[in-house]
Amino acid sequence: MTSSLTLRAALVSVLLLAVFLLIWQGATAGFGAGGPGAASGMDPEYAKLMGLTATTGKSALPSPVEVGAGLWNVLTDPFYDKGPNDKGVGLQLAYSLGRVLIGYGIAVLVAIPLGFLIGMSALMSKALDPFIQVLKPISPLAWMPLALYTIKDSGISAVFVIFICSVWPMLLNTAFGVASVRKEWLNVARTLEVGPFKRAFTVILPAAAPTILTGMRI
Repeated sequence: MTSSLTLRAALVSVLLLAVFLLIWQGATAGFGAGGPGAASGMDPEYAKLMGLTATTGKSALPSPVEVGAGLWNVLTDPFYDKGPNDKGVGLQLAYSLGRVLIGYGIAVLVAIPLGFLIGMSALMSKALDPFIQVLKPISPLAWMPLALYTIKDSGISAVFVIFICSVWPMLLNTAFGVASVRKEWLNVARTLEVGPFKRAFTVILPAAAPTILTGMRI
């Protein structure tokens, strides 16, 4: 029963995709020769409104065949490098993934230790809370113009924005997880004279790990 439902759902999905592609192809081909937009002397403003070229009446929207051909050309040579503004999709994807990993890694190195400090110290929690409440609501996209203006480098600015996007969920979840560790476990560790650093790694970290990982996933 489940396999039959899965097969039918797959067939419906393929059918819907085919209908969409046919409508797309028909919409772009309808403005060609003989179509409503083929008349010469089309008003330029009307052409702009309809997304057409005034001289040919052809739709500015490419057809599925043209998109497929362009996609094939891009994928057949993904690692070409013809200058700073003309690189293959493979190189651009590698650059983007590298920036994500760097920004995310910096956020991990900053948020988790700071979250431990906030969760273990009521004083630091109260002291840093005003800064968190002011900075956290700011949209990460709002930091991009400021980063570009001050850093003057698009790559580093992108890393900074990724860092800002990642740091707050990790920081808050780490602080919450550390602060939520059962007091009985901490009291037992103190009774056994376990030092603060060893207590953090052997008691607090295992107990708070699920919450920390949730913040890292978000």
